[in-house]
Amino acid sequence: MSRESQTARIYRQPKSAMQSGRARTADWVLAFAPLGPKRIDPLMGWSGSGDTNAQVSLRFPSQEAAIAYAQARGIPYDVEATPVVKADIKPKAYADNFRFGRTENWSH
Repeated sequence: MSRESQTARIYRQPKSAMQSGRARTADWVLAFAPLGPKRIDPLMGWSGSGDTNAQVSLRFPSQEAAIAYAQARGIPYDVEATPVVKADIKPKAYADNFRFGRTENWSH
């Protein structure tokens, strides 16, 4: 199993479904695709493979940096461009609940 036959996937990591924050979504990730299906160990029943590159996940600040890394090492790659979703988050302060002349309803 050679590294050249293994394709890398370059993508922007999506927002976590478990939290509302968007931390770590600006980075681009280079991850290797698995070479084959996992096999089940007959003794323990665990699944695994001898492919250690499938465990590698590298982070880059930009798409160009990830592509340059793959090209410099001769790694074939596929780029999955995902649109960046900007949230309209208005910063609020606790003191705004007691501001004079506020027009919104009380939050509690």
